[in-house]
Amino acid sequence: MFKKIMKGGHRKASKSGSTEKYAFGPPGSHNPGSVVVNHASRPVLNAPEQNSSPSVPIAPPPLSTAAVEPLPLLRDVPVSGRQSLFLRKLQICSYQLDFTTMLKTVREKEVKRRTLLELVDFFQSGSGKITEVCQEEMIKMVAINIFRCLPPASHENTGQEVTDPEEEETHLDPSWPHLQLVYELLLRYVVSSDTDTKVAKRYIDHSFVLKLIDLFDSEDPREREYLKTILHRIYGKFMVHRPFIRKAINNIFYRFIYETERYNGIGELLEILGSIINGFALPMKEEHKLFLARALIPLHKPKPVATYHHQLSYCVTQFVEKDYKLADTVIRGLLKYWPVTNCQKEVLFLGELEEVLEATQSAEFQRCMVPLFRQIARCLNSPHFQVSERALFFWNNEHIVGLIAQNRHVVLPLIFEALEKNILGHWNQAVHVLTVNVRKMFMEVDAELFEECRRQYEEKMARAREVEDQREMTWKRLADVAAERGGGNLVAV
Repeated sequence: MFKKIMKGGHRKASKSGSTEKYAFGPPGSHNPGSVVVNHASRPVLNAPEQNSSPSVPIAPPPLSTAAVEPLPLLRDVPVSGRQSLFLRKLQICSYQLDFTTMLKTVREKEVKRRTLLELVDFFQSGSGKITEVCQEEMIKMVAINIFRCLPPASHENTGQEVTDPEEEETHLDPSWPHLQLVYELLLRYVVSSDTDTKVAKRYIDHSFVLKLIDLFDSEDPREREYLKTILHRIYGKFMVHRPFIRKAINNIFYRFIYETERYNGIGELLEILGSIINGFALPMKEEHKLFLARALIPLHKPKPVATYHHQLSYCVTQFVEKDYKLADTVIRGLLKYWPVTNCQKEVLFLGELEEVLEATQSAEFQRCMVPLFRQIARCLNSPHFQVSERALFFWNNEHIVGLIAQNRHVVLPLIFEALEKNILGHWNQAVHVLTVNVRKMFMEVDAELFEECRRQYEEKMARAREVEDQREMTWKRLADVAAERGGGNLVAV
């Protein structure tokens, strides 16, 4: 059986296969600007066979051990020979090189880099119309280069405790000089007006797109930037992939929120979604509303939210601007995940809340104003001056001030006590000044309501003092009774 298998592996090449495509011309025709790889197991052919079919070239097999020889540049050969030359150059670019050391295969790395650069220039010059076979082989070459196992995160590799992602050192892929050109080639192919989506979708299929999205976990920000641009272009050009891309991104968010809380490309994915949300048609589909409620709002929960909050806030605000009726859902979602002990996170939430309120109409504001201003009252009394100051800045926004003025009979009683406490005892002078200004604003808008709230506050404080006096008297009587009974060993509190 083993001998049969071995015999099967050394069949003769079919006469119908084109050998001219992979043969090397006479020495005088070589150009040092490009290269080809000679296989030790395959003889070099210098003459084409008579029965070869130039219209259907066959891609050469993958490389194992090779010797590098020059190839002519694409622009230096006739149009009829460019297709086969293009395939041979793709073969060179499929060669995997070791970048763990800069001293290894230096010449091969430079050869591959120049070949990739030529292919990029080929597309950039407007000569990017290639046959289906070339497209297929090019996508295979791209896949070989970019789809790889990403290195583990520093805490996974060393066994150290998980640290804040902002404090970790950025890992830069040593193979980036080649990866960048491969990504650039893929980008040029996707955006090219010569690329027919009906043909290209056979090669840029769901499997390819899913692997591309998985690469967003790369630690190299340069790679994530290219991935962001390419995926966005694919989403715009291949309409058939749009639902699949949205679902794949959703799944990444779910895994990040509920399982790992670690993923490098959340910000880039949110940037893509921000553009996608901006293009949603109205009335908004139920699928998109569920995405907001189940993915975007829960993304406020993970600890590293600060690393992607700017993009997240933009996406959420886009939803409210598209459909103002979603404001109540968004505001209640923010209140649900409001941070308790992280002051910097609170400042971020307050900033996002202001942006959402700017797009909120009166009816939606009234639905959520009670829980909203209870939370704002707590922020006003925060000992962290940035939190208190950021909450007071709401009264610098004309739209929010208008909403508050319309509903002052509900809002002022909720925050009056917080304002009085700040005036009486907040340690920060800036917070004290801002509080006085807000208090004066309410007094000018509705003096009667302000006086009523002050009267209720004073009555509440008087009752609280009475309760405290009653409590002290009760403890004093208990102490007197204990002393009369000889409880000399009681400890005074």
